[in-house]
Amino acid sequence: MVVAAAQVKKVGVIGAGTMGHGIAQAYAQEGYQVTITDVSKSALTGVKDRVKSNLETIAREGLIPQSEIEKILARITVVDSLENAVRDADFVTEAVFEDLPTKTKIFHEMDKFCSPECVLASNTSSFPMTQIASQMERPERAIVTHWMNPPYLVPLVEVVPGEKTSAETYQTAYEILVKIKKVPVKVQKEILGFLINRIQTAMNREVYYLLEAGVASAEDIDRAVVTSLGFRLAFLGPLLVRDLAGLDVDCKVADTILPELDSSTQANRLLKDLVKRGDYGAKTGKGFFSYTPESLAEIIRERDRRFIHLLKELY
Repeated sequence: MVVAAAQVKKVGVIGAGTMGHGIAQAYAQEGYQVTITDVSKSALTGVKDRVKSNLETIAREGLIPQSEIEKILARITVVDSLENAVRDADFVTEAVFEDLPTKTKIFHEMDKFCSPECVLASNTSSFPMTQIASQMERPERAIVTHWMNPPYLVPLVEVVPGEKTSAETYQTAYEILVKIKKVPVKVQKEILGFLINRIQTAMNREVYYLLEAGVASAEDIDRAVVTSLGFRLAFLGPLLVRDLAGLDVDCKVADTILPELDSSTQANRLLKDLVKRGDYGAKTGKGFFSYTPESLAEIIRERDRRFIHLLKELY
């Protein structure tokens, strides 16, 4: 048996990077005591500063009182080892970089250090839990909870059981996500990439093709998506959009366009060339666009401000 959601008091987070610190923040905001660790000492050193910056943005937009910031930060404890992060936890989320052997090793270690009732979740964006939990003695308590970036703002969390995940583990994961005001969606079948990354990758394949072929600039492609698909999809899912448009029309359009769409089974050449040059995007200062530390900070502030306004509208 695993712990019920109502009994979860302490949460552990493994990984203090882009996703990990935001996941820790999401739990701390809703009153949970959180321990967080990372093999990178620099990531650990700056984790509370990053959370504080996020909270200040949220407070300025009125989602939380300014007086709550220090209380939330006080609920997050930075520790220096995986064992210390998970030893007393009731629910743990692993959020390290996307490498299957690393995740498999971490789950094997957590299986030894955690109490038998503790639920172990992975924020993997693609790997099946059946593979990640392959070295665990108790794989029935392991599950995927795939968050979206930034995790402290985007509501969706994909919940994906492995072949041996118990119904109790799924129920605890689902209920605790509801308690912290997320929108858990169950993926009923283990499939590489789950829901959102498969949909996103399919769209990006055509986006990269259109850019490489010179059909439109990077700026205009982004502008077109934001002011059409993005505008509608904020409130209407793609299947409802198609119903409203008419499935007979959609069928005719699909028959016309699908034969002409990019059908590559490898990453686009343009994307590979950028990666080969070391242009990884915001993290290196250049990708499809160029960034300075100041411009990137402003982009993130504006992104979060708009996401917060959308959250207010949605909820």
